[in-house]
Amino acid sequence: MSIMLGLFNVGGGEIILILALVLILFGAKKLPELAKGLGQGIREFKKATDSASEGLREAIEESPKIRPRRLVLPTTSSTAPESAASQAPSDVNS
Repeated sequence: MSIMLGLFNVGGGEIILILALVLILFGAKKLPELAKGLGQGIREFKKATDSASEGLREAIEESPKIRPRRLVLPTTSSTAPESAASQAPSDVNS
């Protein structure tokens, strides 16, 4: 928790002030319900992120390994214009 407080640059006095404001706004009877709801929300969020992370890991493990293919360059004899003309279909109507 100290790491999170360091991110927001919140000290002990500010935390006490925030807690006092929450107590005044919601009352002592509502605080346990709010804390319970907050805890359940955090728990559900962690479950969802863990589930998504596990699904992603499984998808990565199941995906086939793709090996790079070698590029085969055409030979000069197969790209010559003479060979292309000899392979052209002849016109039947003439």
